[in-house]
Amino acid sequence: MLLRVALSLCVTAGRVSHKDLRKVSLRGLGTMEVLGTSQNNTTTDSTGASTDGVTTSTTTPANTSQAGTAEPGLLPGETVVREGKAAILFPSANEVFYNPVQEFNRDLTCAVITEFAREQLSQRGVRIVVPGEKERVVVCLSDDKHSSENQETGDGQELLKDAGNGNGTGNGNENEKKDGDGKEEESFITASVGEKCEQGLSVLEGLAASGLRSVRFALEVPGLRSVTANDFSAKAAALIARNAQHNKVAHLVQASQRDASMVMYEARGRNQRFDVIDLDPYGSPSPFLDAAVQAVSEGGLLCITCTDMAVMAGNSGETCYSKYGSVSIKAKSCHEIALRIILHSLDQRANVYQRYIEPLLSVSVDFYIRVFVRVRTGQAKVKNSASKQALVYHCAGCGSFHLQRMGKKMSHGNNMKYSAATGPPVGTSCEHCGQRHQLGGPLWAEALHDVGFVQRVLSAVSGNPSRFGTAKRIEGILSMVTEELPDVPLYYTLDHLSSTVHCNTPPMLQFRSALLHAGYRVSLSHACKNTIKTDAPPRVLWDIMRGWEKANPVKRERLSETSPAYQILTKEPTLQACFDVREDANPQSRKRHLVRFQENPQANWGPKARAKAGGGGISLELEDKRKKFQGKRKNAITDSAQLKNFPCKRFRKGTCTQGDKCCYSHGLESAPGEADKME
Repeated sequence: MLLRVALSLCVTAGRVSHKDLRKVSLRGLGTMEVLGTSQNNTTTDSTGASTDGVTTSTTTPANTSQAGTAEPGLLPGETVVREGKAAILFPSANEVFYNPVQEFNRDLTCAVITEFAREQLSQRGVRIVVPGEKERVVVCLSDDKHSSENQETGDGQELLKDAGNGNGTGNGNENEKKDGDGKEEESFITASVGEKCEQGLSVLEGLAASGLRSVRFALEVPGLRSVTANDFSAKAAALIARNAQHNKVAHLVQASQRDASMVMYEARGRNQRFDVIDLDPYGSPSPFLDAAVQAVSEGGLLCITCTDMAVMAGNSGETCYSKYGSVSIKAKSCHEIALRIILHSLDQRANVYQRYIEPLLSVSVDFYIRVFVRVRTGQAKVKNSASKQALVYHCAGCGSFHLQRMGKKMSHGNNMKYSAATGPPVGTSCEHCGQRHQLGGPLWAEALHDVGFVQRVLSAVSGNPSRFGTAKRIEGILSMVTEELPDVPLYYTLDHLSSTVHCNTPPMLQFRSALLHAGYRVSLSHACKNTIKTDAPPRVLWDIMRGWEKANPVKRERLSETSPAYQILTKEPTLQACFDVREDANPQSRKRHLVRFQENPQANWGPKARAKAGGGGISLELEDKRKKFQGKRKNAITDSAQLKNFPCKRFRKGTCTQGDKCCYSHGLESAPGEADKME
């Protein structure tokens, strides 16, 4: 019975056909061979989904001849990785880089590009059709929790119209002529997934590796004209072409073996630019940013990933400056600082060519950051860029921070006047703890997200949860993004505030309520747990902590007079904090128990090793090295026979009382005064 249900689900979803069905993968139930008897269990996370949403099947020379157990067209030793609707072939030697951890990255990118295509192509008379959109609308309208979101964003009617444009549900012909208001829509062209749209978007994946991301674009994002999957490696380019042929999207995906920067530099012409450019390098994307801001079309989309978080989070500020033109500092808000550093770098490089950026979505998850920005052209708007950047003064003692804008703009009627900024906003030392300030930046000081765009993406994902394997996590993170204060850069962490004054940590709802009672706004941040993003100045935060310390006193006699805790607590608060919990202190994402900060579902959940040109079993080699050298210098000597080779220092001083039981040597060479006699 279970097998019949599994077959029905897979055929209904359109992922496999009756003829070619060889394997059924049920999330959370393991992998069952249709013609075999073996079952392989997969680990599940807290949401009940597979840890990475990826089903793998491997063929070896020993089992390639077995009927029904191998993917058609596989070579001996190859591995098939299934993610989304794509089935990607990988050589057994791991010659091409692949990291299943970033399935969330790829799912989110598909969702963002889909909404971007919906917005762009509607202006060209093209209406996109996403599989499952009718199901999504039904779920949203019948669920009380999501109905209010659809009413606020105004997407309900639009999505209903798009869903009925023919996705195999039986109402396509009728709704192609009429929309939800009964108006004729014969002038609109319908674009479906997997089909080439002549008026559609052109996409470039500059560092494609296996081509997984490009193949998923072709299979899951409607309204595409072409997808260029480029990689400098000849083996990667050959694998991209084979994967495109294997997934039957060769009419959309073109493999390219060139330098990514040269591909973009040669596409700077107005009619040659790409509508979407995706850069997901191993490490820093800085070598490709200059070409990317020139090669993207007017109003086009840039999708950038940065995995060099050690540099951007403050470990190497000088290296960060050489790559991004900004100095990173060690602070609790380092993940948001990293987002603002890459946005500053993108805007600065775009300004050189009279262009500027508009961030649509910026997220910090796992071990990387991901930004989606729109690039536009306009000399007048470029003049505003100086006032969008800021230096940050960060106190090394208490962690208080202040921002100093790089420029100032003032309106005079219909004209704008620009001048140099005045400052600094702080004195030579911190007014709260007396410590020195660290100077970081410049940073992007404007909003990180376009809330309206994020709400449309959130509505699409939450209404069609079967589309992505990480839909629950996307819904949780995007919900937090929409709750963030858009005009408040950076944040504090509640545990750091309490550790600074050496007191116990107040409950999050009580601290948020105290800020709301004081008349300030407060929100969480998707980048870190226990965050306080507020428009309240630092003095208000420390007044609230002083009020909390009075109710939960610390032993001040143990505090040094020069410590930040002593300097802060010895001052009387000017604000009387009220810790009564308010209803609006609890955000909706927390009330709904969404997946906001996912724990690592399995061991070694993070960045993988860089792929080597010659392959050679990289993963096994690294694993063997880890086992060989793990704890090599930390193992303590426990054999007493080995310890007897070392002289006893206490015996040399005449203070050892262990006698023969001492584990160290009491030989003549260790006798008291022996060293003096040798001298």
